[in-house]
Amino acid sequence: MKTVAKRLYEAMFLVDSNLAASDWDGVLATIKNILSRAQAEIVSLKKWGERRLAYEINHKSKGTYILCYFRADGDRIPDIERNVQLSEQIMRVLIVNTENRTIKDIEKDPPAVQAEEHKDEVEQVEQNTEEQPQTTDATLSAEAAAEAASPLRSTSNEEKQEEAELADENTEDK
Repeated sequence: MKTVAKRLYEAMFLVDSNLAASDWDGVLATIKNILSRAQAEIVSLKKWGERRLAYEINHKSKGTYILCYFRADGDRIPDIERNVQLSEQIMRVLIVNTENRTIKDIEKDPPAVQAEEHKDEVEQVEQNTEEQPQTTDATLSAEAAAEAASPLRSTSNEEKQEEAELADENTEDK
């Protein structure tokens, strides 16, 4: 009897969004059952997101993607794909070898969660910018003049002349 090392695979399962919303536990049980029949060890199983499909599949226009990492013998992958085709709950599956994937990559949040976190960060930045006072040209000119007058800063005669010309231009514009 030969022993085959189990490799790490990534599977993206596509299920009907209505079915996923109404019977999420049943969908997960179906996926786990298919993988257990193939003697696969599930490493990670999580909802990846819900998307509008580019084209209808079985008269469905929306689908929920489920991302799964598992370890299995390479000989068992065709069995998994065949069981998915026979399943009435799973519309499609894509399985790829991910031996080079790190645990950090596997545990990373799905895009839907990342997008939600990014949206929260953007809203926080927008709130902070609304609360801060806006700087005007007059404020900037005053700051430049104060910096030029600072005794800590040593400037050459040429720099002083350029600053004086800029200050004159600013006063003429007003």
